[in-house]
This record gives sequence, C-alpha cells and structure tokens, in this order.
Amino acid sequence: MENGSTRLRDLERFYGLLDELSRIFGGPRLLGACHGRMDFPERGIYFFFEPGENRTDSGFGPRVVRIGTHALKAGSRTTLWKRLSQHRGQVRTGTGNHRGSIFRLLVGGALQNRGVPAVPTWGKGSSAPREVRDGERNLEQQVSQTIGRMPILWLSIPDAPGPGSLRGTLERNAVALLSNYRRPALDPPSPDWLGHHSDREKVRESGLWNQHHVDELHDPAFLDLLERLVTTMASER
Repeated sequence: MENGSTRLRDLERFYGLLDELSRIFGGPRLLGACHGRMDFPERGIYFFFEPGENRTDSGFGPRVVRIGTHALKAGSRTTLWKRLSQHRGQVRTGTGNHRGSIFRLLVGGALQNRGVPAVPTWGKGSSAPREVRDGERNLEQQVSQTIGRMPILWLSIPDAPGPGSLRGTLERNAVALLSNYRRPALDPPSPDWLGHHSDREKVRESGLWNQHHVDELHDPAFLDLLERLVTTMASER
C-alpha cells in the first residue's frame, strides 16, 4: 500500500530537482524550436510539459506530461536528439511518422477522438506505403503542431545502451511517481487536457502520455540518483 503523504513529498522533491535543471538551461525549450545543432548530449532522459497543464498539489508551475528515454536495447545507436526529432516530426513538411513514435500515435488518437477528422489507417501496421501515408498527412501535421508547442527539459546520462541503464531506471521510477493510475490523484490533469480523449485507459487515468510503468510503484531512492545527475550536469555547464 502506497503512502499518499510520502508520494507527495517525493513529488515535491522531484519537481524541485526539475526546477534546478530548468535553471541550468535558463528555462525549458519548445520542442518545435529545437534542432540537431543544439548542444544535446548523446544519451539522456527527457521531460515534456504541456501548455495549460499545471501542478496543483506539489507546488506551483507546469506539470510533466511525458517522460522518456532511448537506447534501452544493447547495441542501440539512437541518440537523444534522434528520439526527440522522431516525436517532433519533420520541420520542412510539418509531417512525421507516428509508427516510429508512440507519443505521436497517442496524441493523434486523442486528436481524432476530440473531433479531428478520423484517419482509419492510423496506428495500423509497423509501416505503410506512400499512398497510405499521404492520407495521414494532415493528421501527422496536427500532431507535429501539438507536440511542437510542448516545452521540454533533458538530462544528460552518458551510460551504455541496454535495459539496465540508469536512464531506464530513472524513466521507470519517474513515470511511476507521477502516474495517477488507480490511485488518489496528485497534480491531476486539467479538465481540458487532450489526454482525456485518448482511447488508452492508462493515458487517461495516469495523466501522462505514457503507458509503460504507470501501474508500478516508485523507489524513492531514484531521487538521490536524479539529484546527483542534476548536480553533475550543473557543474559541467
């Protein structure tokens, strides 16, 4: 059984560390304004915020709506920016590939349920021919616009790719801490949050654009690790 007051205390500490991370950067950056020439570390973990989504229990300020990382398979060469760019989509065309980004898939599904014209092929298959992708173009562009307006922070964690990485540990525990799935809600989403229109129960009930780890309990010790990494990043900038 989880202690609600302990979880609230851990949320307050978590956001205090993100506030310090934000000070290092001079504030979050809009994903749509980011590019590969920026000083992204090769590997790390990222935190998405969303316009209109604010904390109501753990303090004041924006609440995290998605946490993610990359290269959790041994030998993976995916970089932090490569993963973020998959979520952002293509600058030149404004489109993207929701089959390569679960975040895009979830946002597109919620947009359709909120009234954007439905695309029957959305989420069907791991790849699609050109004519199918052409029919998905307008929705992909709206997904890019939605995600591009989201501010992000990231934390450098230069460990080797693999399921036992520190990045995976932080992602798993941070999602578990923030998730409201089947527990008393802390920092719940606003009534207007797009995720309420998701067809995924874990998104709707967790208040996050995540599905994995939302039904788990966090280990408070991960906050010590997060603090060390934020302190290290501050000392290197």
